[in-house]
Amino acid sequence: MGISLRQLRYFLALVETGHFGHAADRVHVTQPALSMQIRELEAALGAVLVERMPRGIALTPAGREAEQRARRIIAEITELSATARRGGLAGRLNLGIIPTVAPYLLPAALPDLRAADITRDLRLHEAPTDRLLGELAGGRLDAVVIATPAPDDAVEAPLLCDRFLLAGSPARLAGLADPLPRPDGLDPDQLLLLDEGHCLGDQALAVCGLSRGVSRLDLGAASLSTLCRLAGQGMGLTFLPELAAAQELAAAPGLAARRFATPQPARELRLVRRASTDPAGWFDDLAARLASAGQRLCDGADAAIGG
Repeated sequence: MGISLRQLRYFLALVETGHFGHAADRVHVTQPALSMQIRELEAALGAVLVERMPRGIALTPAGREAEQRARRIIAEITELSATARRGGLAGRLNLGIIPTVAPYLLPAALPDLRAADITRDLRLHEAPTDRLLGELAGGRLDAVVIATPAPDDAVEAPLLCDRFLLAGSPARLAGLADPLPRPDGLDPDQLLLLDEGHCLGDQALAVCGLSRGVSRLDLGAASLSTLCRLAGQGMGLTFLPELAAAQELAAAPGLAARRFATPQPARELRLVRRASTDPAGWFDDLAARLASAGQRLCDGADAAIGG
């Protein structure tokens, strides 16, 4: 008995949802039909892959091994399909971008991308880093823009160094002891940070030498724009990337910003693809155009902060 791609897709749906009924809904079949395909897959492999639990499933050691191999197989099949449909920059390109970059970089880069190839079908997906890397590994995205190092099995192209500014109300900033503050000298109780799962919040804590357990004003904000508006109202201080400075300083009433002392803290933005993806005709060009747009935004930060 052979193994089918349908069985592998059903198995991965079961792994990701942890429940036969939810997996069946995801792949649009009945639960008995999905259960039958899983049993046939187990029979073909000669191993039990999942333990049926009262409230879901648990993977056996064989199931964990099968999951890793199934993901690689599906990714390769997806890549084969993508290569066939995409000639150079023409055709569909699925690009993922983290939320603290997408609202700023995309409006700046899209006109150039459209002018370079008006036939390109660019599909954009905004999500946190972990989710983007999962979808990249699974073949649902062709490339992602992130601010953390690429996984070992991926290839990255550096885009730009996005330095952090310190943002808050003029009164909050005037109350700082040093006109060029150091991150590790900030009062953690004044810091406004993004929810866990957003790399910008973790990076801000890292450059301050802090962790998620420190006492601070934590309002559970899910977007950089929300943090900037709260900071502008005097609720605290936040880290504002240069990339976002012009847009957020113009949009958030009462928000001001200043630079940190040298060496200024920063994040490194990069475009990442799977190592197995054929980069010919699109990857380097996309990276260059995103980098150019991002650098223009960063270069305008001094004008936005007034110095």
